[in-house]
Amino acid sequence: QVQLVESGGGLVQAGGSLRLSCAASGRSASTYTMGWFRQAPGKEREFVAAIIGSGSGTFYADSMKGRFTISRDNAKITVYLQMNSLKPEDTAVYYCAASRRVVTSAPDYEHWGRGTQVTVSS
Repeated sequence: QVQLVESGGGLVQAGGSLRLSCAASGRSASTYTMGWFRQAPGKEREFVAAIIGSGSGTFYADSMKGRFTISRDNAKITVYLQMNSLKPEDTAVYYCAASRRVVTSAPDYEHWGRGTQVTVSS
């Protein structure tokens, strides 16, 4: 079983930055593909970014490329999402997820955190 705890959300003005963290614990957690997803009110959960266990491969949703960066520190078993040039449409609950496979689809992730709210004001 893998447990995930997100942190770092908050209120930021448009154009600002935030860094989200996801602390993982559990057997073999450092080998899992870790993903970030987000869900805005009234919308479906959408893929943001993912990083494979070794950290050598990353994936991004097209709308996040160039603004968001995913990284991981396997010594701390923590995954980060650096978000720059934030827009009001980035407002959502951001979730961390873990999968044994290299996947980007939400249903393929076995473990989820509770989420952290990000609000971007205009």
